[in-house]
Amino acid sequence: MATTISSNSFGGENLEIIAFRLHDQEFCVKTTTIREIRGWAPSTPIPHAPADVIGVMNLRGSVIPIIDLAYKLGMKSTVANERSAIVVAEVHNMVIGMLVDRVSDILTISSSQIQPVPEVSASFDKSFSEGIIANENGMICFLNLSKMFKGSDLEDLAA
Repeated sequence: MATTISSNSFGGENLEIIAFRLHDQEFCVKTTTIREIRGWAPSTPIPHAPADVIGVMNLRGSVIPIIDLAYKLGMKSTVANERSAIVVAEVHNMVIGMLVDRVSDILTISSSQIQPVPEVSASFDKSFSEGIIANENGMICFLNLSKMFKGSDLEDLAA
């Protein structure tokens, strides 16, 4: 017997999301946070950068940090290849690039499709996720970029 709790922070609206893969898992974010999607290009490493920062790249004259999103989420690091992509997002008024294995789809979903993340343990921090979307192809974890990247973390990257 499954119960669905439909309380989420989106009300009854439709949302456009961009779905992408990290290893064998599907994740998504709201398209309103995304500036563009770029093919993989090597980045320039930064000495003593945080472990999730691969390096920086030049985006039309602006230097932006490139984040290994899999590592940021506690997974093993992504090994970039020709199918990899950089999802460029704006979080807390700063532009960042996130390395993903590949972009899957752009979807429109109803906010009622987003189910809450289940409680796993008392020490489990589920703040990185807005919820879980179950669809015919499996489960998609809906990420909350503003909680994943605190404003102070991004200021440190810019310094």
